[in-house]
Amino acid sequence: MAKHGSASLLLLVVLATAMAAPSAAFLVQPQPNLLTYHNGAVLSGDIPVSILWYGRFTAAQKAIVSDFLLSLSSSPQASSSTAPSVAQWWSSINKLYLSKASAAVSKNAGGAAIRNARVILAGQVSDERCSLGKSLKLSQLPALAAMARPATNAGGVALVLTAHDVAVEGFCMSRCGHHGSYGGSRAAAAYAWVGNPATQCPGQCAWPFHQPAYGPQSPPLASPNGDVGMDGVVINLAAMVAGAVTNPFGDGFYQGDRGAPLEAATACAGVYGRGAYPGYAGELLVDEATGASYNAHGARGRKYLLPALFDPDTSACSTLV
Repeated sequence: MAKHGSASLLLLVVLATAMAAPSAAFLVQPQPNLLTYHNGAVLSGDIPVSILWYGRFTAAQKAIVSDFLLSLSSSPQASSSTAPSVAQWWSSINKLYLSKASAAVSKNAGGAAIRNARVILAGQVSDERCSLGKSLKLSQLPALAAMARPATNAGGVALVLTAHDVAVEGFCMSRCGHHGSYGGSRAAAAYAWVGNPATQCPGQCAWPFHQPAYGPQSPPLASPNGDVGMDGVVINLAAMVAGAVTNPFGDGFYQGDRGAPLEAATACAGVYGRGAYPGYAGELLVDEATGASYNAHGARGRKYLLPALFDPDTSACSTLV
């Protein structure tokens, strides 16, 4: 199993919530110009995304995630009436990252064309009985990813989502999610895993919708879909999918060590709106009816909170609001 995409998201969020000096402007920003393209593969064009639900999830919980994935592929222009939108957030991946990879490929004759990425929800399967048990090693994730990905789907991303009572190596201690690849060099496929933190570590992997596990104890925000764990899953899933597309095999866009990189979203962990600082998510939109905080409109009237994306041109975290 390739370990290049192991998410540093939890550690960064802990740092972001534990350091309490707003005036110091700790916005979890990398040093300037260090998140760069390493001339490797990125995912582009139509990207089939398949889901394995490992453990028990309700229909309502599954809908929160599937609607988020469907929201990624809608037209940003069509979503202008409900701006800012999930589609606009995703369009930043194309603008900030894939366009740069395309320019680099154009400079090198013979490279394959890189198109804008469009996520397509290709299928969903369930393993409610947890065939590999409820205590998983990272080394078992590729096998689960293979269960999610139909054999007919070349490329794409396989998502493994584990239920609230499934333990995964490093979950809550050093990570909220992980992405990597499996298969040989000629048939490599990308995957991402995220766990539901509802009962294991909501203060670490569902912040700001739960009281933080460390640092300043500011009141939690109301979650937009009424499920703290699953709204946390969406935050972490967004970060992992962004990483899987821009750095699927460890030689795309990243900063730092290849084995523990900072990527498009994890470089901005804990930042969701303008004015964010450690322990404060930033200026967000608030639903007048429910009081829930969010920064993006999605499909079927959904609202979501999505992480900021690192802008390599400005060396700053770019937010929707």
